Amino acid sequence: MTEEKVKVLIIGSGPAGYTAAIYASRAGLNPVLYTGGEPGGQLTTTNDVENFPGYPEGINGPAMMTDLQKQAERFGTDIRYGLVTSVDFSSYPHKVVVDEKHEVTAEAVIISTGASAQYLGLESEKRLMNVGVSACAVCDGFFYKGKDVAVVGGGDTAAEEATYLANICPKVYLLVRRDEMRASLIMQERVKNTKNIEILWNTSTEEILGENEVEGMRVVNNVTGEKKDIALSGFFVAIGHKPNTEIFKEYLDTDEAGYLIVEPGTTKTKVEGVFVTGDAADKVYRQAVTAAGTGCMGALDAERFLAAKEFEAAQ
Repeated sequence: MTEEKVKVLIIGSGPAGYTAAIYASRAGLNPVLYTGGEPGGQLTTTNDVENFPGYPEGINGPAMMTDLQKQAERFGTDIRYGLVTSVDFSSYPHKVVVDEKHEVTAEAVIISTGASAQYLGLESEKRLMNVGVSACAVCDGFFYKGKDVAVVGGGDTAAEEATYLANICPKVYLLVRRDEMRASLIMQERVKNTKNIEILWNTSTEEILGENEVEGMRVVNNVTGEKKDIALSGFFVAIGHKPNTEIFKEYLDTDEAGYLIVEPGTTKTKVEGVFVTGDAADKVYRQAVTAAGTGCMGALDAERFLAAKEFEAAQ
């Protein structure tokens, strides 16, 4: 196994990772960034991004991530394609293994591995992704203003997405697998009191209809077996996100869903010199702009940590 030493290692290449890289490289920390298995993160699966500041005409998701990558590289970030396969935070400095064959020893590690939306697994869902199928109403709901849509899920996220869409869409169908919701009582009441939300209980999606864009959905009642086609233009999946944090759980604390826990108001973890940014620690907002903001915080936290280390060593 090959070995090398670096000052700052950034794991992940979404808005959080690239923003951390921009700040760390401008601070002279010579960061090395490994892109992970999905270079650019979730935004590379998004066609149009219209809610990120600085793009008045909107921008294609992959193009935006290319812009961020170029900006990080301009200031000297060493961006590498590779997947971090294991870590050892039991001693300092920290050890990280890439692609099971290259060990990097880092004085500071910034985790920006993000989270992945969970989907139903339908062929039609995959085929119509970004042309009617989405996992983020706040991101994409605007494109369906004045059109009928559906939301799948029974938890707080699904309830929030349905009520958000109800403000801009004439009709919102909420598909709930069982005869009850998992959402908090206050969110359930909000959904039930919103007149243009129709809850379809005991309902699963058999297929999303449409060739080149979403035109409807075929649903099945899980109790009676009855099937029904419903016309609509947008299909939002809100059955949860899975944070990409598995390899860190031996050393870092997570909540019940697997999101990494940081000190409030910071990106610091319980292990000194390890910081978490973006959706790997954020189950509330999950937006590109908030991820970028924590990327900035992570780089600043790392810079201050390393400066303190150097001061201690000089005493």
